[in-house]
Amino acid sequence: MADIQNGGFCSRNPLELFEQVTTQGEKVRSLKAEKAPKDDIEAAVKLLLSLKLSYKTATGQEYKAGSPPTNFTPVSNGPGDGEDEDFVDPWTVQTSNAKGVDYDKLIVRFGSSKIDKDLINRIERVTGHKPHHFLRRGIFFSHRDMNQVLDAYENKKPFYLYTGRGPSSEAMHVGHLIPFIFTKWLQEIFNVPLVIQLTDDEKYLWKDLTVEKAYQYAIENIKDIIACGFDINKTFIFSDLQYLGTSPEFYKNIIKVQKHVTFNQVKGIFGFTDSDCIGKISFPAIQAAPAFCTSFPQIFNNKKDIQCLIPCAIDQDPYFRMTRDVAPRIGYAKPALMHSVFFPALQGAQTKMSASDPNSSIFLTDTPKQIKTKINKHAFSGGKDTVEEHRKYGGNCDVDVSYMYLTFFLEDDDKLEQIKQAYTSGALLTGELKKALIETLQPLIATHQQRRKQVTDEMVKEFMTPRKLAFSY
Repeated sequence: MADIQNGGFCSRNPLELFEQVTTQGEKVRSLKAEKAPKDDIEAAVKLLLSLKLSYKTATGQEYKAGSPPTNFTPVSNGPGDGEDEDFVDPWTVQTSNAKGVDYDKLIVRFGSSKIDKDLINRIERVTGHKPHHFLRRGIFFSHRDMNQVLDAYENKKPFYLYTGRGPSSEAMHVGHLIPFIFTKWLQEIFNVPLVIQLTDDEKYLWKDLTVEKAYQYAIENIKDIIACGFDINKTFIFSDLQYLGTSPEFYKNIIKVQKHVTFNQVKGIFGFTDSDCIGKISFPAIQAAPAFCTSFPQIFNNKKDIQCLIPCAIDQDPYFRMTRDVAPRIGYAKPALMHSVFFPALQGAQTKMSASDPNSSIFLTDTPKQIKTKINKHAFSGGKDTVEEHRKYGGNCDVDVSYMYLTFFLEDDDKLEQIKQAYTSGALLTGELKKALIETLQPLIATHQQRRKQVTDEMVKEFMTPRKLAFSY
């Protein structure tokens, strides 16, 4: 199992350990049934016993097949054992470190695997495409079972992509573009179907919104997503509030997940309390369902064995740890994942951008003047207090938000490196670095706004219509 080989064995999360024990138990039974060599069986049994011991240490309970842990520590990264601990869950990201979240620690805590140079090279070799700059720069930094996806691709076996968006406001900000930019690249290089979920039901449950307003936000956000350039013949975009009522297959998968996850489990994973509404408690099953291909019979012709790859920010991982635990118990393949870092707020990397704070974000609706003003006024600087000090000691790119943003949106590696060297040496001043970011973002957002104007209501309706895509299964 890839997670065990790549460090998941050290995971502090009992749900992940339970998943590993279950998978290893299946491997032992398979080896015995195949009458494998004695040494192979003994090695597999030894690992199984070690995993069971780790599970008992983490939970205080003996492993019992079919009975996941009912009381365990949340998978969020903190709150902590020390002052410098990070806190990460699907709704909140906080750290006291000006450099941002410690992603190496997060990989260990979540039990995922680092996207290393070998994996990046393999993606290039398998697809024949230069790795996206999000991969080259570690913006997508962590994965689950990506090698398994590449194995399937090399063997001509299909997979599909699934990502999503929680529409909490009418306008998206530049941070929301990150998963869609990368997902579009993945779709193009692998030539696979894509489903995009708009969780307007989630936003109704968590925010002070009416159902109608949540759906309206979903439609507006869909226009921004379409403007990213997705192929209408290969992409299905849906709103939960609309699609769930029309798809029996989707609902069947929801209740299968609901049956196999206890209230104690979701409390442990997501931090729910007894005072949370029952809609919140049942929602994770809705975000899990698109990871199973039978939720989209119109696309996959009722096939059950097509694996899903989910590009998303690391804060969404708790949903899919739960999904991966449930999948084999309801007869489906575990989804694979690729995780991105967080897009920092203008004020600094201690938190991610918020759509509810207009000054923390560069919105896709901002004018060139607003972009310039926000960056000059609010972008946290890694420069020194005076020009003289800055020329002498240089700036700190590790904490400078303008430089961080350029790592996302400036595609030219050589130019980015030149900027880094110049700023670090003191040759480039903070104002000049901010100017470089302004000149990068203004045309990018203007181009997006032009593409969005061309998105008609008819296009939105077609993207959202359940239908066969340009693939045969």
